[in-house]
Amino acid sequence: MVNDPISDFLIRIKNAQKVSHDQVLIPFSKMKFAMANVLKNDGYLTEVERKKKSVSSGKKIEHEFLLLTLKYKDGEGAIQDIKIISKPSRRMYIKAEDIRPVRSGYGLAIVSTSQGIMNSRDARKQKLGGELICEIW
Repeated sequence: MVNDPISDFLIRIKNAQKVSHDQVLIPFSKMKFAMANVLKNDGYLTEVERKKKSVSSGKKIEHEFLLLTLKYKDGEGAIQDIKIISKPSRRMYIKAEDIRPVRSGYGLAIVSTSQGIMNSRDARKQKLGGELICEIW
């Protein structure tokens, strides 16, 4: 049982990239799907697919999952590292004017705002603060 599904999502991506996997399977949730799309739009993932898998052991049960295709540049992963900022034990909230560039603009932060999940640059442009979930570079 996973206590923090968002941290699990980020660590699965990080671990798959470290061992040079092409794809990674992650249990589906709307928040993970939105975060994966932010990563895809910013060039850290190649493709994000929502799939269903049927399991029949007496009953027909469908499980949804995300199939993420990782991106590599010259044999090196597009994601160098991920730093989880907000945790279940300590949520971190930030105002729009306090959002700073990650790694001098070479990385990005994912922010959960009232308008949805977005990267730190978009949140600052739209003057939206929210929960600072993680930093990726």
